[in-house]
Amino acid sequence: MAKSEMNPGVNFFFDKATKWQEEYYKLRTLLLACGMTEEVKWGVPCYSVTSADGKKNSNVVLIHGFKDYCALLFFKGSLMKDPNGILIQQTEQVQSARQVRFTSVNDIVKLKSVLKSYVQEAIELEKSGKKVEFKKTTEYKIPGEFKEKLEEFPALKKAFQALTPGRQRGYLLYFSAPKQSKTRVSRIEKYRQQILNGKGLED
Repeated sequence: MAKSEMNPGVNFFFDKATKWQEEYYKLRTLLLACGMTEEVKWGVPCYSVTSADGKKNSNVVLIHGFKDYCALLFFKGSLMKDPNGILIQQTEQVQSARQVRFTSVNDIVKLKSVLKSYVQEAIELEKSGKKVEFKKTTEYKIPGEFKEKLEEFPALKKAFQALTPGRQRGYLLYFSAPKQSKTRVSRIEKYRQQILNGKGLED
């Protein structure tokens, strides 16, 4: 497989890192050796291949880091075989992506051949055009507090129903997350006007 060139526009991410820098560089070298295009998306290095229809670049994997670990995130990880049992679902709400986590360079070195095989599988999966079947919005539970607000304010209900399915899911997941009712109510109140304005959680 042809090795890809480093994209100078991505260097800032690796150069500025104060934590996981050595791990990031090791992961970058591994991914570039797999012949993907290197870009910056969502502020992190993202690696893509030409889509099944040949018209655009399709995301395969990205590098990101957290306090306790850094990781490779496979966009369609839920469709991968994972014979080594290393793919992790970040939260139960994450339907498609899966992570492989690292806490040291040694973790990456030990898994080098395994990681290459996983990346190759992810590339082939993307090139095949296979898609993840997402849960429909109607399958998500509506928190009781939000249901009450929707019934109390018809304009809010109408505005929520007019949102795209993705925006609706975002709100339902966000409103459902807190364990305490008062926190759920607080979140709903905070974003009520945003819904009325036809905007999503992150807009």
